[in-house]
Amino acid sequence: MRVGIVAQRGNARAAYLAADIADALPDEVEVWVDAASADAAGLDGHEVSAFSTCDLVVSIGGDGTFLFAARGAGSVPILGVNLGEVGFLNAVAPDDAVAAVKQEVERYLETGAVRSRDVPRIEASGADWVLTPALNEVVVQGPQRGHGQGVTVEVRVDGSLYTASHADGVLVSTPTGSTAYNLSEGGPLVQPGVHGFVVTGMCAEDAMPPLVTQTGSEVTVRVDDAEHAVVSSDGSNTREIETPSEVTLREADEPARVAGPASDFFQALGKLE
Repeated sequence: MRVGIVAQRGNARAAYLAADIADALPDEVEVWVDAASADAAGLDGHEVSAFSTCDLVVSIGGDGTFLFAARGAGSVPILGVNLGEVGFLNAVAPDDAVAAVKQEVERYLETGAVRSRDVPRIEASGADWVLTPALNEVVVQGPQRGHGQGVTVEVRVDGSLYTASHADGVLVSTPTGSTAYNLSEGGPLVQPGVHGFVVTGMCAEDAMPPLVTQTGSEVTVRVDDAEHAVVSSDGSNTREIETPSEVTLREADEPARVAGPASDFFQALGKLE
């Protein structure tokens, strides 16, 4: 069995906890620690892009660290240890981390599988490109935000026109991402387990109320009337595209997988400012 550990960058507590977890695992388990925090933990480092070959990945930090781990882990189950303020994706408290990881490792050694639940991701693509699937959201926007900027957008769902307007952009989020960027743009909260994506306009000039679509739907966003547009997946994987152009958004073939106990959604909501 191979276990990957991703610790929040620049967080000494996360690095020490990564070392504690690594020391607690049995000898037959190969442990990889991400290169960014390996030195602080006194361990050999590996690139997170290779963590898709692990059997379990442990994320120690906040939701941002979890998203970083997820980009490398692919469909490998990720267990989140919460060192952040909210922790929608990280259900394990630091004091429980070593025991929680050992429990999942023992389960794998006994059964060959890690307990996990599937979480949908969104994939954005164009005529000749595809972005890494997003666990939170994909944003299609103009080169700049603000008055006099933005881009003209036309949004279709399964080929049917939903709306068209000049806007800063369009955001499509998963239920997991509904509490993040989507919420700040006026989109609705979506309880985990709901099979839907949220389409939210960003400062649109015309009416563009948030829309919840089925996860099986295909959303297309045509962008025009700007020097170029920008497509980003979870705020990090970004591509600049020429306009006019069309971006297709659909459920990714492989979901992310979250290991360990589920967080209390409503308790976490109480920590939002």
